[in-house]
Order: sequence, then structure tokens, then C-alpha cells
Amino acid sequence: MTDQTHHTPLASSRRAHVLDALMRDGAVRISQLTDELGVASVTLRRDLVEMEKDGLLVRVHGGAVPTGDSASIRVPTFDLRAPLTTATAEPSASSDDTAKGSIAVLVPSLNYYWPGVMRGMESEVAKHGMRVLLRGASYELQDERPVLERLVLSDDVRGLIVAPNTDTPHAQDVIQWLADCGTPSVLVERQAILLTEGTPVESVATDHALGAMLAARHLASLGHRKVGLVLSRYSPTSRKIAAGWEAACIELGLTPSDHMEQVLPDRRSPEFSAAVDATLDTAMRTGITALLVHSDPEAMAFVDLALTRGISIPDDLSIIAYDDEVAQLFTPALTAVNPPRAAVGEAAVDLLLKRIADPHRPVHRVLLSPSLNVRGSTAAPRTRAFPLDDTA
Repeated sequence: MTDQTHHTPLASSRRAHVLDALMRDGAVRISQLTDELGVASVTLRRDLVEMEKDGLLVRVHGGAVPTGDSASIRVPTFDLRAPLTTATAEPSASSDDTAKGSIAVLVPSLNYYWPGVMRGMESEVAKHGMRVLLRGASYELQDERPVLERLVLSDDVRGLIVAPNTDTPHAQDVIQWLADCGTPSVLVERQAILLTEGTPVESVATDHALGAMLAARHLASLGHRKVGLVLSRYSPTSRKIAAGWEAACIELGLTPSDHMEQVLPDRRSPEFSAAVDATLDTAMRTGITALLVHSDPEAMAFVDLALTRGISIPDDLSIIAYDDEVAQLFTPALTAVNPPRAAVGEAAVDLLLKRIADPHRPVHRVLLSPSLNVRGSTAAPRTRAFPLDDTA
């Protein structure tokens, strides 16, 4: 029987946490990581040594900093009570004076996933000599209206780009407020309608349902017939992935008995490791040969624990990650669905500027296609003489 009582974060989860912190803060300290992860400092130092060997960071006294190659834009972390912060882009030679001003952006996270979207926004805004007024919320924030109200009170805000929390009782109130506030707005990686008339809201999003279909089709092309889907409980993306996965299972002739769906707790919760372990138990017992896992850190945890249990990746179990933030840096490198994050940011700014220039143009809903990057974590299934199950 696999021990499910040990709640120390898996090595892959610790690695993902360090990468998140580096993206967010530009540096990490051993003392900080010890407090956040509840892991001994000697374990964390060993993690940093291995990550430095993989080219993910550079160790310094007491912690680590990003490498020159891996360092990307640093998006500052904001307290919701803190003063607003403005990032100024240098005007391009062709900037029009009438376009000056700020675009206010509110996203639920300033580390994982969203920095890539922000890079696209900053690139597009720079072409017009405008500024980005960036604000970070959180997935736990129930009502974004007070934050948005402070944003639109800024003198030079010309428009809003918002990724609201769609899973709260106030979600529809936020959408209605955006429509009534008098400032043009675009949703990013979200889609919504106005009630009661059901009018769509202007938006730019990744076709995450298509991303799930790309993953399922790749697995089917390799010969997999029993496949599983593992989702993040609190991500708004999960519903779209699940819808695409279900459609793909129908398209590929898979029946409900041939595939499984599992929703995981937050990867920082004490229950996470046990949930991954139990999901692997189910997959091995029922003959499932491949999993699509949202997102990268969760997929890394599955590989980490599977290898610890002697389950070969990809021979016994193929794994596809969804997001492709750090999937290529793992061992084995993970096949992953890659949303076009920078292009989403660019398209959101472009759509907003066109709305500002012409308030009467038709509502546009832009849907961008993700891609699939095939790497070492997927292969044709190996025929099993009997189910792999180490719980007996």
C-alpha cells in the first residue's frame, strides 16, 4: 500500500514553487522557502543545486536568482491596498499624440501564466506610446469592483483589460459594472455575456477546448485507448479543457468506461500528494495508459511520483501537461499544450484600442488557437500483461 500520510511537497512541486517565486520576485531566499514550503533548508539547498545544474537559476549566498537566459520580464507583485503602479512604455516614432494615456490591466496572478500575457500587452502598448497601469488581484478575491473603481478614477485611463474571477457570487455583477462604467473594456482569457439580454462581452481568449482536443488526438494517434484527464480545481480554464476533452472522447470513439476525469486540490494543500497518488492508483488499476494534466506543476508532480513508484514515463504512462510554462525544463521533457500567451496579450490591447477609436463597432470575440509541443513524455503504450498496481 502506498503511504499517503506524508505531506511534504514533492520535488516537482518545490521546483515549480521556486520558479514561480523567481518570476514574481526576481530572487528567492532559503529562509523564505523554508517558511513557505515547510521543508528543511538542506532539502531546499539540494533542490537549488539540481536546478542550477539544469540551467534554471544561479545560486547566490542564501538563495538564488534567475539565469540570464531564463529571466523574463519581472512583473511586480502588488498588495490590493497599495498605491497603483504604472509601467511606462517608450513612445514609438510613429506614436499619435491622441493615443497617449494608460491602459489599466487587472489579472488574478502576477506570476504563473500571466507574465507571458503581460509581455504581449507591453509589446503592443509600446507601439502606441501609452502606459500600462497594472494591478494584481487573486483567485480568492470575491468582488473586483472596488479595485476596478480605483483604476478608472486615474486621470489618464483610456480603457480596461480584465480577467475577472468567474466563480464567485459577484461574477455577473462585475461584468455588468464593466459594461456600465463608461470606460471601454476587454476581457482577457475570459468570456461572458450581459444579462438579461444575453449580449456577449468583448473578449480575447485561448481556445482551451481545442487544446484539450489536440492532446487527445495526439494520444489516440499513438494508439492510446484508455486515457485520463486531471484538472486544477480552482482554475477557470478547467471547464473549457473538460468540454474539449469530452468532445474529443466522443470523436475518437472513447466511452465513459474508457477514460477518467479527476479534479485535484490546490497543489500547496496537504491533500495534494495523496490525491496524485490515488489518481495514479486508479490509472494503473484500470489500465489507463495516458493522462492530460492541467497544469505544468501538477503534471510534473505526476511524473515525479510515478517514477518514484517505478512507473515508467512514457512506457507505462504517457503524460501531457497543459500550459507549457516550464514543461520543457523537466526530465523527461513534457509534451505540452501551449496557449499563445503573448499573442493573447497583444490581441487584447489591439481590440481595446480599436474599441476606443470606434465605440460603435460590432462586438468582437477573438479566439486564438493553442499548439501542441511533442516531447519525451508521450509514446505508444506498452502492452501490459496485467494492470500495474502496487497497492496490493
